[in-house]
Amino acid sequence: MHADVERFLGWLRVERRYSPSTITNYARALDRLEAHAAALGLARWEALRSTQLQTLVARLHREGLGPSSLAQFLSTCRSFFRFLARDGHVRLNPAIGVRSPKVVRKLPQVLDADEMGALLEFPVDDAEAVHDRAMLELLYSSGLRVAEVVSVRWRDLDAAEGMLRVTGKGSKTRLVPVGRQALAALAALREQDRGGDDDLVLRGRNGRALNPNGVRTRLKRRARDQGIWKRVYPHLMRHSCASHLLESSGDLRAVQELLGHADIGTTQIYTHLDFQHLARVYDAAHPRARRK
Repeated sequence: MHADVERFLGWLRVERRYSPSTITNYARALDRLEAHAAALGLARWEALRSTQLQTLVARLHREGLGPSSLAQFLSTCRSFFRFLARDGHVRLNPAIGVRSPKVVRKLPQVLDADEMGALLEFPVDDAEAVHDRAMLELLYSSGLRVAEVVSVRWRDLDAAEGMLRVTGKGSKTRLVPVGRQALAALAALREQDRGGDDDLVLRGRNGRALNPNGVRTRLKRRARDQGIWKRVYPHLMRHSCASHLLESSGDLRAVQELLGHADIGTTQIYTHLDFQHLARVYDAAHPRARRK
């Protein structure tokens, strides 16, 4: 049974090209599933029943695993059994129909336009500041994930057209626009670094590729220095970009394309943010609003 798990993880790594962190999450979930199957005395995955998997979900919930983590666990199980069914190792997927506690979907936090302006307008008075301005402008301008921004190379940027080729989840590529101020910040960084077309845009102090933790650390420091005491992190820049675009344009499909969401349902969460903004404006301005 463990060999089946190893084959599945290898397939995710080689065929699906999932990131190491994602594969680690899959492996952790399947460790729980394996332990449960061993405790039941099962010798093959075909013998696992939906009721037995439901019992595991209930136990994990009692032990403190939250609804979103349980939903991810079941998603992993469904993918694993689909993989086994494709190879003829199981006939039925026991994870289908197993329920987890309802996930309360939290609205993403965002910086408003004034807060974003304050964050980005730090003094560019040394080489590190030039680098960090380009990094933050690019995150906000193009709504990039942190894993995407650290992999951008100069050859991916068409400065004349204001477009950037980005490799996202599942090694899918997309073209995203780059705003005027982000282009100016990138031009200053390129003039400073004078790297070749194959060189990574973002680098750490030692000249090596900047990793996601490096982006988080630099962003947090810049936010603190600019007097922004909200929790600021790379995905907040992406949320803010999407929210500001949707608020101004109302074009959900365009925002979906920019962010690289496969399902427009993922993008629709930003419509709730826009409604919250409308509700605040209404309560503050409408003569018949319920104001204190």
